[in-house]
Amino acid sequence: MVKRLAVFASGNGTNFTALWQAIQDRQLPAQIVLLVCDHADAPVVQRAAVAGVPVFCIDFKAYENKANAEAAILTRLQAAQVTTILLAGYMRLIGPTLLDAYPQHIINLHPALLPHFPGRHSIEDALAAGATTTGVTIHFVDAGIDTGQIIAQRAVAILPTDTYETLAPRIHAVEHQLYPDTLQELIKQHCI
Repeated sequence: MVKRLAVFASGNGTNFTALWQAIQDRQLPAQIVLLVCDHADAPVVQRAAVAGVPVFCIDFKAYENKANAEAAILTRLQAAQVTTILLAGYMRLIGPTLLDAYPQHIINLHPALLPHFPGRHSIEDALAAGATTTGVTIHFVDAGIDTGQIIAQRAVAILPTDTYETLAPRIHAVEHQLYPDTLQELIKQHCI
C-alpha cells in the first residue's frame, strides 16, 4: 500500500526536496500528495510546484483561532487521503486537532540531539552552551516542544571554530540523509 504523505514546511524546503527525491530514487511505496505551508512566499512553495505536489498555503491570521486553522488543514489532509505528516522546518506547534487525527503519524525533524536544545534556536543554543556535539533527531510529535518519542538520531561534531554559518550546513547535510533513511525504515517496518 502506498503511503500518502503530507509535508508541512515554513521556509526554504531543502528537506522537502530531499524527501521527495529519495522517494523517487529509492522507489519507496510512498507519495507526497500535499505540501502545507504557513508562508505563501516561502521558497518551499516553488519547490513543491516544480515537483508537481499540490500546495495548501494557510494564513493562521485568517482564522479565529489555531483550532479552526488546524480544522481547515485537517479537511485538506482528509481530502488528499493523507496517512502520515512529515514536518520539515514547520515553525509552529501542532495542536490537538491534528495530534488527535494522526496519533503516532506526525514526524518531526529537529537540528539537535534531543532532549538537548529543543525549540526554535537549537543550533545557536548548542553553540552558546559550548557543546562539542550536536546533531539531528527524528521524532514523533506530541503536545510538547520537541518532546515526542525519538525515532532516530545522528551526531554532528561542533568544531572549536564553528559559527552558525559553518555548523548549520553540516547539520542540514545530515538532515537530508537521515530523514529519508528514517522514512524508508518506518515504511519497511510498517510503523507508519
